[in-house]
Amino acid sequence: MIASVAGPVAAVGPDHAVIEVGGVGVLVHCTPGTLAGLRLGEPARLSTTLVVREDSLTLYGFATDDERRVFEMLQTASGVGPRLALAMLAVHAPDALRVAVAGGDLKALTMVPGIGQKGAQRIVLELKDRLGVPEGALTAAAHGGGTGGAPWREQVHSGLVGLGYSAKDADEAVAAVAPEAESAAAAGRAPDVAALLKSALRALSVR
Repeated sequence: MIASVAGPVAAVGPDHAVIEVGGVGVLVHCTPGTLAGLRLGEPARLSTTLVVREDSLTLYGFATDDERRVFEMLQTASGVGPRLALAMLAVHAPDALRVAVAGGDLKALTMVPGIGQKGAQRIVLELKDRLGVPEGALTAAAHGGGTGGAPWREQVHSGLVGLGYSAKDADEAVAAVAPEAESAAAAGRAPDVAALLKSALRALSVR
């Protein structure tokens, strides 16, 4: 597998770039966001994944390793091939996709050309427990802060604020998932912050 390419940018097209690697121009299909960060003649590094078909070898490139991981995971859903997965990342950043899938936000998913209502439902069903918690939420939670009180409250609140929700929205979502956390505590288990964050995202998506 070709995990990454690095070298000067030789060309940039509407949906691809050419990176010169050891004197060879390597064509890499990219999202508009990734292409926007490339400059002709300047060095670049892209995380890549190679898709092998009977009649083609196609290289897809991403600005971050996380984008590549999400691209690969999206293709494990029925009906999602590399082009549709790339289209999903062209419309939504990795964390936005995680939020949409975790919260069952079909409207956000159907914003992607090629995804209808049934396709969005299938993606949510198959990937809701596989894409993981948004990285931004984990980063924010690791820095603490938030509402005070139980640690899970601070972590969920900070995670939501880190994803761009207002403090008021985060407060309401924390209150909505409090019974779930209290139930776990009553059973002698530590509240699962990742599960609570997913529940909070779902609560926010259906308001």
